[in-house]
Amino acid sequence: MTLEQSSQNILLEKFNETRARTLELVKTLEKDDFGVQTAFYTSPAKWHLGHVSWLNEIVLSKITNNYEFYSDEFSEYLNSYYNQFGKPHDKAKRGIMSRPTADEILEYFEIITQKVRHTMQTSLSDEASNLFTMAIHHECQHQELLVYDLQHLLADQYRPVRKNQLPKSFDVERKSVKIDGGLYEMGYSGNDYSYDIEQPEHKVYLNDYEIENFPVTNGDYLEFMNDGGYEDFSFWLSDGWDAVKKNEWNSPMYWVKIDGEWFTRDFMGERKINRDEPVCHVSFYEASAFCKWAGKRLPSEAEWEKAALWNSEKKEKTIFPWGNEQPSEKNTNVLESYNWNCTKIGSYPKGVSSYGCHQMIGDVWEWTTSEFVGYPGFKSSFDEYNDKWFTNQKVLRGGSFATPAMSIRGTYRNFFRLDERWMISGFRCAYDN
Repeated sequence: MTLEQSSQNILLEKFNETRARTLELVKTLEKDDFGVQTAFYTSPAKWHLGHVSWLNEIVLSKITNNYEFYSDEFSEYLNSYYNQFGKPHDKAKRGIMSRPTADEILEYFEIITQKVRHTMQTSLSDEASNLFTMAIHHECQHQELLVYDLQHLLADQYRPVRKNQLPKSFDVERKSVKIDGGLYEMGYSGNDYSYDIEQPEHKVYLNDYEIENFPVTNGDYLEFMNDGGYEDFSFWLSDGWDAVKKNEWNSPMYWVKIDGEWFTRDFMGERKINRDEPVCHVSFYEASAFCKWAGKRLPSEAEWEKAALWNSEKKEKTIFPWGNEQPSEKNTNVLESYNWNCTKIGSYPKGVSSYGCHQMIGDVWEWTTSEFVGYPGFKSSFDEYNDKWFTNQKVLRGGSFATPAMSIRGTYRNFFRLDERWMISGFRCAYDN
């Protein structure tokens, strides 16, 4: 077997694995579940399945002469925001479309799967391999978005195909760790896949700082709430205070107060808030307000990355906090952990960074203060994919319990608007020493 054949076999294996995981996520849904859109910021399950298939058609069209799309009607409905391929369908109205039906989308999913498999078994150019790799990782992103939308739609009524027992947590001292400042090379420089927004690796200067070794917990956040955190404007950015009043926020998303106690409803059911879990479903505004209340601040993404990846003794940067070994049940809580929930702090002592920071990969995405913009020297690898969002977004780092292991790295940059909180988002605090 040649090196080229081996590389294509690996690509096909990853493609098959990804398509199978997408179907597994919707396997237990009722047909009526597929078309429901519960909010303007969510999408129906059938749309996600169709969209990731349509993106593969985009790739096929770029590498195949005179490629004919499966259906103009499908393409119009499944176009998210790519103006180069026609007028995108209104995201807020994806749920009012009864056609194409769920059955038609599932059939389309299988037809495109077979087309891509056939193409991957022919000789591929480097450009084609890179485009298909991007499509695989794009599908991983939509698997995570699908999990967010399934929680919003069904919560504990959703029955995952696989669900594991949550790991045991260990007592670990909660503290801040000191990080020396100076020059740090930020960004991805490895040989495996990464998004264009993770590159190029570049030098940044950091002052000395401290960062907490665990994310902020529900218990911590309850103290903020009980101290009038949502009633005191002095903790909030101006736009954040407007969002509190407009949306009547008084707690993280999905929390509700019953008979004087706080409950949440998620994939685990309606249950009392677990004080030892990372706080989840909070916006940047809420994270920022908590930090001001606590006399701390959010880290920049460079500070977060150095605390996660830099080994000061060896003078080297690793791909993950624990080293270069891929994510596994030993070191992190991601989608393939099948926990379907955040784990308590102290659940992954083998995932600690060299500085002593825990759970920096998996569990919850962590807000940073950094604006989402391209790194110095940024070059787009796919028009309208990432670079069109370089405004009014903040960077989050680290992944969540819904992030596929294949698509997470310590340099991965996620981004959302400052008021969004339906995603699995939390934070950890930092401060100047």
